[in-house]
Amino acid sequence: MVGRTTRILLSFVMVMAASMLGVAAGAGTARADGCYTWGRTLSQGSSGSDVTQLQIRVAGWVTSGERLSYDGQYGARTTAAVKKFQSAYGLAADGVAGPATFNRIYALQDNDCTPAHFTYAELNRCNSTWAGGAVPAATAKANALKTMWKLEALRHALGDVPITISSGFRSASCNSAVGGAAGSRHLYGDAADLVGSPSFCTLARQARVHGFSEILGPGYPGHSTHTHVAFDPSPYWSASSCGI
Repeated sequence: MVGRTTRILLSFVMVMAASMLGVAAGAGTARADGCYTWGRTLSQGSSGSDVTQLQIRVAGWVTSGERLSYDGQYGARTTAAVKKFQSAYGLAADGVAGPATFNRIYALQDNDCTPAHFTYAELNRCNSTWAGGAVPAATAKANALKTMWKLEALRHALGDVPITISSGFRSASCNSAVGGAAGSRHLYGDAADLVGSPSFCTLARQARVHGFSEILGPGYPGHSTHTHVAFDPSPYWSASSCGI
């Protein structure tokens, strides 16, 4: 695996090279690692699997209570999310995903497509197969990847303060062993329990603007020792001690 420092430096060199060659308006052709390469510039009106790949990486840059769809359609919401991503990383916030945006993403991800500061192992302390949950193993793993990119956005918005995950995907047996709810989102792979610093309330409040539709924290039964975030089709926030 290429070191993250090396990838960041490589991406910087590629952005500078593209600028010098006058190809900044073309598709991002540089490949910073073995995960995914975009072959064209994307903007509002674009559609396709490459748009879906972009949506996975910017879904954590939304407004309060908003959830970005992974539908492969580059609409107004995706444009707004790209703008927020660009602004957060010091890029021109025009909502167009071109070489500079893609190279920033390349610098943020590892060869397995996970964001720089999170791993599949952190999101699955139950078993290595991702099987036994409420959805097929491949779906649970894909859901975990989407969650990690939202957590990467949350982490960056908080000043790149490390965030520790105490629990992610659980099979039915793992969920039962820890006393999890029968319908827990952990069974779907899209949930994470956050501990350590920042404070639980800081995490719960900030999670509201990073695409999480289920947020449970201090004040909610059984959540005094962590903040729980997930992607629930039926949005529900409850952390009364934090004012939400």
